[in-house]
Amino acid sequence: MDVLVCVFYVVPALIMAGATLTAVTVVHRSRAMGRAWNSGLTAEARCLRSYTTISGGGDTSVSTTLHHVYEFTTRDGRTIRVEESNGPATVVEGDIVTVHYTAERPQRATAHAPQRGLLAAGTVFVVVFCAVVVLICAGFIVGFHEFSSAWDSAWKAQGWSEATGLPF
Repeated sequence: MDVLVCVFYVVPALIMAGATLTAVTVVHRSRAMGRAWNSGLTAEARCLRSYTTISGGGDTSVSTTLHHVYEFTTRDGRTIRVEESNGPATVVEGDIVTVHYTAERPQRATAHAPQRGLLAAGTVFVVVFCAVVVLICAGFIVGFHEFSSAWDSAWKAQGWSEATGLPF
């Protein structure tokens, strides 16, 4: 198989894998946050650190993410530290915030206020977007396969081979 032809199969397949992984990750995080909100367990946490990370630059757009490190004590007395991204910019070191957590996995606590509707809408949007990307890539692969099969059939019907070169 020609290297160029292989690219027309591999690149869309990699894009499909990335879109699928993105959808699975978003659903997983959404469910974890929903479980923390629904557990009913809350604690007062102190913000130990607030920092930003910057990604991109050069020829790509720059993205800045705000992170917070919180420490809280669970109902059973364990001290837990949690790092969370995309929190409010108004929370600074030393502030006290309410965190929601599950008894089974307190290290997945969140300081985000419950917004179930927004979480569901965002999750549905990302999953639908990823599904559309997968369908477009699958359609591209099928279309390319059909085109290349028809081209090969026409090529062979004329008695040409790769050794004779292009007919024009």
